[in-house]
Amino acid sequence: MSEEAKLLGKSISYPKSYSPEILVAVPRSLNREIYGIYEPDKLFCGYDVWHAYEASFLLNNGMPITGILKIVYPSTSKFIVESKSLKLYLGSYNMTSLGKNPEEGIAEFTQTIEKDLGCLLETPVKVYFHKTTPFLPPNDFSEFEILENKEYTSDLRFSIYQEHPLYLSENITTVPGELKVGSHLLKSNCKITSQPDWGTIYIHLKANRTPAPASLLKYIVSLRNENHFHEEICEMVYQRLYELFQPEILVVTCLYTRRGGIDICPSRSSHPQYLPSHLLKPETLTTPAFRQ
Repeated sequence: MSEEAKLLGKSISYPKSYSPEILVAVPRSLNREIYGIYEPDKLFCGYDVWHAYEASFLLNNGMPITGILKIVYPSTSKFIVESKSLKLYLGSYNMTSLGKNPEEGIAEFTQTIEKDLGCLLETPVKVYFHKTTPFLPPNDFSEFEILENKEYTSDLRFSIYQEHPLYLSENITTVPGELKVGSHLLKSNCKITSQPDWGTIYIHLKANRTPAPASLLKYIVSLRNENHFHEEICEMVYQRLYELFQPEILVVTCLYTRRGGIDICPSRSSHPQYLPSHLLKPETLTTPAFRQ
């Protein structure tokens, strides 16, 4: 049995107490090699951002503490954490007592999670516990145009729902240009269970030639029946755009809808200064995407 399929698609009860042994690490190389990504550190930098909306534990007096947990770790890690194992691991804290007061409990909660995930993934992991949500959360993508909101979409025909990179070669603009575009039509399926994964994708591309917005939208829609993890979809799109356009700037960010109380938001960039700055701060909750 592969590590990827260890827990996904199986009926497994929540642990009744703190259970770090349930965490599962999945090698990033399993998917990268399919797309010829043998030296990822030379191709992109980036992070995986996870929001756990059902984070909770007990104080020593039995009072529950609840909030949103934000987890951030780099794309340079050899592994990703399998999502169901993380859900079960975080659920194992639900009846676990930590600390005499909220401050002490939150500190122990976040430090333990950082330690456990850091050991599992063999990389530094940053964790922050949010007790409240901001009234006006920052937005990294307010300047991005949504592709499906353009008038030309009524004239398009969509018929291919497996990844179709040839769409990116249609109607290429052969003069230097810069795109900041997004789409709420991102959909792929879980690699193991085939359950639908919905999301929003944002692309920032600057190059000597650029894809036509309509062609880019058709490509995004063609991912609809792809079976990959969220991180893999993000890197696949990045690799296709990088190979074809050899851009000066390229950033691909996928903000997926939560499932099982957790969402996953990978971001990959040609240069660290172009990564979405607010999204990558553990202490900052950003404006949710359309279906987050």
